[in-house]
Amino acid sequence: MTAKRATPRVLGFRMPAEWEPHEATWLAWPHEKSDWPGKFEPIPWLYGEIVRHLARVERVRILLEDGDAERRVRRILKKCHADLAAVEFFHQPTNRSWTRDYCPLFVQNRAAQVAATEWKFNGWAKYGNYELDAAVPRSIAGRINMRSWEPGLVLEGGAIDANGAGKLLATEECLLSDVQARNPGVSRRDMERGLAEYLGATEVIWLGRGIAGDDTHGHIDDVARFTSLDTVVIVAERDRSSANYEPLAENLARLRARGDVRVVTLPCPEPVYFNRQLLPASYANFYIANELVLTPTFADRADRVALNTLARLFPDREVIGIPCRDLVLGLGTLHCMTMQQPR
Repeated sequence: MTAKRATPRVLGFRMPAEWEPHEATWLAWPHEKSDWPGKFEPIPWLYGEIVRHLARVERVRILLEDGDAERRVRRILKKCHADLAAVEFFHQPTNRSWTRDYCPLFVQNRAAQVAATEWKFNGWAKYGNYELDAAVPRSIAGRINMRSWEPGLVLEGGAIDANGAGKLLATEECLLSDVQARNPGVSRRDMERGLAEYLGATEVIWLGRGIAGDDTHGHIDDVARFTSLDTVVIVAERDRSSANYEPLAENLARLRARGDVRVVTLPCPEPVYFNRQLLPASYANFYIANELVLTPTFADRADRVALNTLARLFPDREVIGIPCRDLVLGLGTLHCMTMQQPR
Protein backbone atom coordinates (compact mmCIF):
# COMPACT_ATOMS: atom_id res chain seq x y z
CA MET A 1 0.00 0.00 0.00
CA THR A 2 1.25 3.50 -0.83
CA ALA A 3 -0.17 6.88 0.06
CA LYS A 4 -0.14 7.97 -3.58
CA ARG A 5 -2.26 5.11 -4.87
CA ALA A 6 -5.95 5.81 -5.60
CA THR A 7 -7.56 3.28 -3.27
CA PRO A 8 -11.26 2.39 -3.21
CA ARG A 9 -11.77 4.64 -0.19
CA VAL A 10 -10.24 7.61 -1.97
CA LEU A 11 -12.60 6.95 -4.88
CA GLY A 12 -15.67 6.64 -2.66
CA PHE A 13 -16.08 2.86 -2.58
CA ARG A 14 -17.27 0.94 0.48
CA MET A 15 -18.24 -2.64 1.29
CA PRO A 16 -22.04 -2.95 1.15
CA ALA A 17 -23.99 -4.85 3.79
CA GLU A 18 -25.03 -8.36 2.82
CA TRP A 19 -28.72 -7.41 2.87
CA GLU A 20 -28.24 -4.84 0.11
CA PRO A 21 -29.34 -5.94 -3.40
CA HIS A 22 -27.28 -8.68 -5.02
CA GLU A 23 -26.34 -9.14 -8.65
CA ALA A 24 -25.39 -12.75 -7.91
CA THR A 25 -24.17 -15.30 -5.40
CA TRP A 26 -20.86 -17.07 -6.09
CA LEU A 27 -20.43 -20.74 -5.21
CA ALA A 28 -17.75 -23.33 -5.94
CA TRP A 29 -19.08 -26.82 -6.56
CA PRO A 30 -17.85 -29.23 -3.85
CA HIS A 31 -15.31 -31.82 -4.98
CA GLU A 32 -12.72 -32.21 -2.21
CA LYS A 33 -14.00 -35.41 -0.62
CA SER A 34 -11.50 -35.27 2.25
CA ASP A 35 -13.32 -32.22 3.60
CA TRP A 36 -16.29 -34.50 4.35
CA PRO A 37 -14.65 -37.82 5.28
CA GLY A 38 -17.25 -40.55 5.04
CA LYS A 39 -20.06 -38.09 4.32
CA PHE A 40 -19.35 -36.56 0.92
CA GLU A 41 -22.17 -38.27 -0.97
CA PRO A 42 -25.03 -36.01 0.25
CA ILE A 43 -23.07 -32.76 -0.12
CA PRO A 44 -23.62 -32.14 -3.88
CA TRP A 45 -27.33 -32.75 -3.41
CA LEU A 46 -27.43 -30.24 -0.57
CA TYR A 47 -25.70 -27.72 -2.82
CA GLY A 48 -28.36 -28.46 -5.43
CA GLU A 49 -31.09 -27.57 -2.94
CA ILE A 50 -29.31 -24.37 -1.97
CA VAL A 51 -28.97 -23.37 -5.63
CA ARG A 52 -32.68 -24.10 -6.09
CA HIS A 53 -33.55 -21.56 -3.40
CA LEU A 54 -31.04 -18.93 -4.53
CA ALA A 55 -31.95 -19.16 -8.21
CA ARG A 56 -35.48 -18.04 -7.37
CA VAL A 57 -34.24 -14.62 -6.24
CA GLU A 58 -30.90 -13.89 -7.93
CA ARG A 59 -28.29 -15.20 -10.31
CA VAL A 60 -26.04 -18.02 -9.11
CA ARG A 61 -22.48 -18.16 -10.45
CA ILE A 62 -20.76 -21.50 -9.93
CA LEU A 63 -17.05 -22.23 -10.16
CA LEU A 64 -16.25 -25.76 -11.32
CA GLU A 65 -13.37 -27.56 -12.92
CA ASP A 66 -14.32 -28.17 -16.54
CA GLY A 67 -17.00 -29.14 -19.03
CA ASP A 68 -17.39 -32.65 -17.62
CA ALA A 69 -17.99 -31.23 -14.16
CA GLU A 70 -20.49 -28.76 -15.58
CA ARG A 71 -22.49 -31.55 -17.21
CA ARG A 72 -22.61 -33.48 -13.93
CA VAL A 73 -23.70 -30.40 -12.00
CA ARG A 74 -26.37 -29.55 -14.56
CA ARG A 75 -27.88 -33.02 -14.07
CA ILE A 76 -27.97 -32.55 -10.30
CA LEU A 77 -29.52 -29.10 -10.54
CA LYS A 78 -32.11 -30.32 -13.02
CA LYS A 79 -33.15 -33.13 -10.67
CA CYS A 80 -33.35 -30.59 -7.82
CA HIS A 81 -35.65 -28.40 -9.97
CA ALA A 82 -33.30 -25.44 -9.82
CA ASP A 83 -33.92 -22.71 -12.40
CA LEU A 84 -30.97 -23.27 -14.73
CA ALA A 85 -31.76 -20.05 -16.58
CA ALA A 86 -30.54 -18.19 -13.49
CA VAL A 87 -27.30 -20.19 -13.19
CA GLU A 88 -23.96 -19.37 -14.81
CA PHE A 89 -20.98 -21.74 -14.88
CA PHE A 90 -17.34 -20.67 -14.76
CA HIS A 91 -14.63 -23.23 -15.49
CA GLN A 92 -12.21 -22.39 -12.70
CA PRO A 93 -10.42 -25.12 -10.70
CA THR A 94 -10.47 -24.68 -6.92
CA ASN A 95 -8.95 -26.49 -3.96
CA ARG A 96 -12.06 -26.21 -1.81
CA SER A 97 -15.58 -24.85 -2.05
CA TRP A 98 -15.50 -22.14 0.64
CA THR A 99 -15.92 -19.13 -1.64
CA ARG A 100 -16.57 -16.77 1.28
CA ASP A 101 -12.89 -16.88 2.06
CA TYR A 102 -11.13 -16.64 -1.29
CA CYS A 103 -13.52 -14.86 -3.64
CA PRO A 104 -12.97 -11.14 -4.12
CA LEU A 105 -14.62 -8.82 -1.62
CA PHE A 106 -16.82 -6.52 -3.66
CA VAL A 107 -17.14 -2.79 -3.05
CA GLN A 108 -19.53 -0.20 -4.41
CA ASN A 109 -19.68 3.58 -4.76
CA ARG A 110 -22.57 6.03 -4.66
CA ALA A 111 -23.03 5.74 -8.42
CA ALA A 112 -23.72 2.00 -7.88
CA GLN A 113 -20.50 1.06 -9.64
CA VAL A 114 -19.15 -2.24 -8.31
CA ALA A 115 -15.47 -3.15 -8.08
CA ALA A 116 -13.45 -5.99 -6.57
CA THR A 117 -10.75 -6.10 -3.93
CA GLU A 118 -8.34 -9.01 -4.39
CA TRP A 119 -7.08 -9.95 -0.93
CA LYS A 120 -4.45 -12.63 -0.58
CA PHE A 121 -5.46 -16.11 0.57
CA ASN A 122 -3.10 -18.49 2.36
CA GLY A 123 -5.32 -21.43 3.27
CA TRP A 124 -6.32 -19.89 6.62
CA ALA A 125 -2.61 -20.11 7.55
CA LYS A 126 -3.32 -23.80 8.17
CA TYR A 127 -3.54 -25.82 4.94
CA GLY A 128 -0.87 -26.14 2.28
CA ASN A 129 -3.05 -26.69 -0.78
CA TYR A 130 -4.57 -23.31 -1.55
CA GLU A 131 -2.93 -22.08 -4.75
CA LEU A 132 -5.98 -22.65 -6.95
CA ASP A 133 -8.23 -20.83 -4.48
CA ALA A 134 -5.75 -17.96 -4.22
CA ALA A 135 -6.01 -17.43 -7.99
CA VAL A 136 -9.80 -17.01 -7.94
CA PRO A 137 -10.09 -13.26 -7.18
CA ARG A 138 -7.96 -12.21 -10.14
CA SER A 139 -9.78 -14.68 -12.41
CA ILE A 140 -13.25 -13.52 -11.41
CA ALA A 141 -12.42 -9.82 -11.76
CA GLY A 142 -11.03 -10.49 -15.23
CA ARG A 143 -13.90 -12.67 -16.45
CA ILE A 144 -16.61 -10.24 -15.45
CA ASN A 145 -14.50 -7.26 -16.61
CA MET A 146 -14.52 -5.53 -13.23
CA ARG A 147 -12.13 -2.94 -11.88
CA SER A 148 -10.08 -4.31 -9.00
CA TRP A 149 -7.43 -3.49 -6.41
CA GLU A 150 -4.88 -5.65 -4.58
CA PRO A 151 -4.53 -4.60 -0.93
CA GLY A 152 -1.46 -6.78 -0.39
CA LEU A 153 -2.85 -8.30 2.81
CA VAL A 154 -4.33 -11.70 3.62
CA LEU A 155 -8.03 -11.52 4.49
CA GLU A 156 -10.90 -13.99 4.27
CA GLY A 157 -14.49 -12.85 3.85
CA GLY A 158 -15.54 -14.94 6.85
CA ALA A 159 -13.20 -12.91 9.06
CA ILE A 160 -15.28 -9.72 8.77
CA ASP A 161 -18.90 -8.62 8.65
CA ALA A 162 -20.05 -5.20 7.41
CA ASN A 163 -23.04 -2.98 8.15
CA GLY A 164 -22.62 -1.09 4.86
CA ALA A 165 -22.04 2.22 6.64
CA GLY A 166 -18.42 1.79 7.64
CA LYS A 167 -18.56 -0.53 10.64
CA LEU A 168 -16.96 -3.96 10.53
CA LEU A 169 -17.07 -6.83 13.01
CA ALA A 170 -13.96 -9.00 13.47
CA THR A 171 -12.24 -11.08 16.13
CA GLU A 172 -8.79 -10.48 17.54
CA GLU A 173 -8.20 -14.23 17.54
CA CYS A 174 -8.46 -14.40 13.76
CA LEU A 175 -6.86 -11.18 12.51
CA LEU A 176 -4.40 -10.27 15.29
CA SER A 177 -3.22 -13.56 16.83
CA ASP A 178 0.21 -15.10 16.29
CA VAL A 179 -1.54 -18.47 15.88
CA GLN A 180 -2.51 -19.11 12.24
CA ALA A 181 -1.19 -15.62 11.60
CA ARG A 182 -2.48 -14.25 8.31
CA ASN A 183 -0.18 -11.24 8.24
CA PRO A 184 2.81 -11.73 10.55
CA GLY A 185 4.19 -8.43 11.75
CA VAL A 186 1.11 -6.44 10.75
CA SER A 187 -0.23 -4.47 13.72
CA ARG A 188 -3.82 -3.80 14.70
CA ARG A 189 -3.41 -0.26 13.40
CA ASP A 190 -2.01 -1.47 10.07
CA MET A 191 -4.88 -3.95 9.69
CA GLU A 192 -7.45 -1.28 10.43
CA ARG A 193 -5.77 1.02 7.91
CA GLY A 194 -6.02 -1.66 5.21
CA LEU A 195 -9.69 -2.30 5.99
CA ALA A 196 -10.33 1.45 5.82
CA GLU A 197 -8.53 2.01 2.54
CA TYR A 198 -9.95 -0.96 0.64
CA LEU A 199 -13.34 -1.63 2.25
CA GLY A 200 -14.26 1.84 3.47
CA ALA A 201 -14.23 0.82 7.13
CA THR A 202 -14.53 3.72 9.53
CA GLU A 203 -14.48 1.51 12.64
CA VAL A 204 -13.64 -2.10 13.43
CA ILE A 205 -15.61 -3.54 16.33
CA TRP A 206 -13.18 -6.04 17.80
CA LEU A 207 -14.53 -9.10 19.59
CA GLY A 208 -12.28 -11.65 21.26
CA ARG A 209 -12.39 -15.31 20.29
CA GLY A 210 -14.42 -17.50 17.94
CA ILE A 211 -16.16 -20.80 18.61
CA ALA A 212 -14.70 -24.21 19.41
CA GLY A 213 -14.13 -26.53 16.46
CA ASP A 214 -13.54 -23.70 13.98
CA ASP A 215 -10.38 -24.45 12.01
CA THR A 216 -10.13 -20.82 10.84
CA HIS A 217 -9.11 -19.72 14.36
CA GLY A 218 -11.88 -17.27 15.05
CA HIS A 219 -13.97 -16.32 12.01
CA ILE A 220 -16.59 -13.74 12.95
CA ASP A 221 -19.31 -15.34 10.81
CA ASP A 222 -19.71 -18.13 13.37
CA VAL A 223 -19.99 -15.59 16.19
CA ALA A 224 -21.73 -12.29 15.38
CA ARG A 225 -23.35 -10.64 12.37
CA PHE A 226 -24.93 -7.31 11.50
CA THR A 227 -28.62 -7.58 10.65
CA SER A 228 -29.16 -3.83 10.22
CA LEU A 229 -27.08 -0.65 10.46
CA ASP A 230 -27.20 -0.73 14.26
CA THR A 231 -28.23 -4.29 15.15
CA VAL A 232 -25.88 -7.20 15.79
CA VAL A 233 -26.99 -10.77 16.37
CA ILE A 234 -24.54 -12.80 18.42
CA VAL A 235 -24.45 -16.41 19.56
CA ALA A 236 -24.64 -17.00 23.30
CA GLU A 237 -23.98 -20.23 25.21
CA ARG A 238 -25.98 -20.99 28.37
CA ASP A 239 -24.10 -24.13 29.33
CA ARG A 240 -21.29 -23.06 31.67
CA SER A 241 -19.47 -26.36 31.08
CA SER A 242 -19.17 -25.65 27.35
CA ALA A 243 -15.84 -24.57 25.85
CA ASN A 244 -17.81 -21.79 24.17
CA TYR A 245 -19.31 -20.33 27.33
CA GLU A 246 -16.48 -18.03 28.41
CA PRO A 247 -15.38 -16.62 25.01
CA LEU A 248 -18.96 -16.03 23.88
CA ALA A 249 -19.88 -14.38 27.19
CA GLU A 250 -16.90 -12.05 26.80
CA ASN A 251 -17.91 -11.16 23.25
CA LEU A 252 -21.47 -10.44 24.36
CA ALA A 253 -20.20 -8.23 27.19
CA ARG A 254 -18.01 -6.24 24.79
CA LEU A 255 -20.93 -5.56 22.48
CA ARG A 256 -23.35 -4.63 25.23
CA ALA A 257 -20.81 -2.27 26.77
CA ARG A 258 -20.71 -0.15 23.63
CA GLY A 259 -24.21 1.26 23.92
CA ASP A 260 -24.42 2.18 20.22
CA VAL A 261 -25.64 -1.14 18.85
CA ARG A 262 -28.77 -3.14 19.53
CA VAL A 263 -27.69 -6.63 20.60
CA VAL A 264 -29.82 -9.72 19.92
CA THR A 265 -28.74 -13.22 20.90
CA LEU A 266 -28.94 -16.50 19.02
CA PRO A 267 -28.75 -19.81 20.89
CA CYS A 268 -26.09 -22.45 20.44
CA PRO A 269 -27.22 -25.90 19.33
CA GLU A 270 -26.21 -28.91 21.35
CA PRO A 271 -22.60 -29.81 20.45
CA VAL A 272 -22.39 -31.51 17.06
CA TYR A 273 -19.82 -34.31 16.84
CA PHE A 274 -18.84 -36.70 14.08
CA ASN A 275 -16.34 -39.46 14.71
CA ARG A 276 -15.47 -37.77 18.03
CA GLN A 277 -14.65 -34.46 16.33
CA LEU A 278 -16.41 -31.32 17.63
CA LEU A 279 -17.79 -29.38 14.66
CA PRO A 280 -18.37 -25.59 14.45
CA ALA A 281 -22.17 -25.66 14.35
CA SER A 282 -23.45 -22.08 14.55
CA TYR A 283 -26.71 -20.37 13.65
CA ALA A 284 -24.70 -17.20 12.93
CA ASN A 285 -23.50 -18.77 9.68
CA PHE A 286 -26.69 -17.73 7.85
CA TYR A 287 -26.63 -16.18 4.38
CA ILE A 288 -28.70 -13.13 3.41
CA ALA A 289 -29.85 -13.32 -0.22
CA ASN A 290 -32.36 -11.21 -2.14
CA GLU A 291 -35.70 -11.88 -0.41
CA LEU A 292 -34.27 -14.84 1.55
CA VAL A 293 -32.23 -15.69 4.62
CA LEU A 294 -30.83 -19.22 4.38
CA THR A 295 -30.20 -20.46 7.91
CA PRO A 296 -28.30 -23.56 9.06
CA THR A 297 -30.24 -26.03 11.19
CA PHE A 298 -28.86 -29.01 13.08
CA ALA A 299 -31.85 -31.23 13.97
CA ASP A 300 -31.77 -29.51 17.35
CA ARG A 301 -34.48 -28.07 19.59
CA ALA A 302 -32.78 -24.68 19.31
CA ASP A 303 -33.40 -24.61 15.53
CA ARG A 304 -36.87 -23.17 16.04
CA VAL A 305 -35.57 -20.42 18.33
CA ALA A 306 -32.88 -19.42 15.83
CA LEU A 307 -35.28 -19.40 12.88
CA ASN A 308 -37.86 -17.34 14.76
CA THR A 309 -35.22 -14.87 15.94
CA LEU A 310 -33.96 -14.29 12.41
CA ALA A 311 -37.52 -14.04 11.09
CA ARG A 312 -38.12 -11.15 13.51
CA LEU A 313 -34.88 -9.47 12.44
CA PHE A 314 -35.63 -9.87 8.73
CA PRO A 315 -39.42 -9.35 8.47
CA ASP A 316 -39.20 -8.58 4.74
CA ARG A 317 -37.39 -11.82 3.88
CA GLU A 318 -38.33 -15.48 3.91
CA VAL A 319 -36.20 -17.33 6.47
CA ILE A 320 -35.49 -20.86 5.27
CA GLY A 321 -33.85 -23.55 7.37
CA ILE A 322 -31.26 -25.68 5.60
CA PRO A 323 -30.23 -28.97 7.31
CA CYS A 324 -26.48 -28.69 7.89
CA ARG A 325 -25.37 -31.57 10.13
CA ASP A 326 -23.65 -33.15 7.10
CA LEU A 327 -22.37 -29.88 5.64
CA VAL A 328 -20.72 -28.74 8.88
CA LEU A 329 -18.38 -31.72 8.79
CA GLY A 330 -16.50 -29.62 6.22
CA LEU A 331 -16.06 -27.06 9.05
CA GLY A 332 -18.34 -24.50 7.45
CA THR A 333 -21.95 -24.05 6.41
CA LEU A 334 -24.07 -21.58 4.44
CA HIS A 335 -22.19 -18.31 4.86
CA CYS A 336 -18.85 -20.01 4.32
CA MET A 337 -19.93 -21.48 0.97
CA THR A 338 -21.37 -18.26 -0.51
CA MET A 339 -20.14 -14.84 -1.60
CA GLN A 340 -22.46 -12.04 -2.64
CA GLN A 341 -21.80 -9.75 -5.58
CA PRO A 342 -23.72 -6.48 -5.12
CA ARG A 343 -25.47 -4.71 -7.92
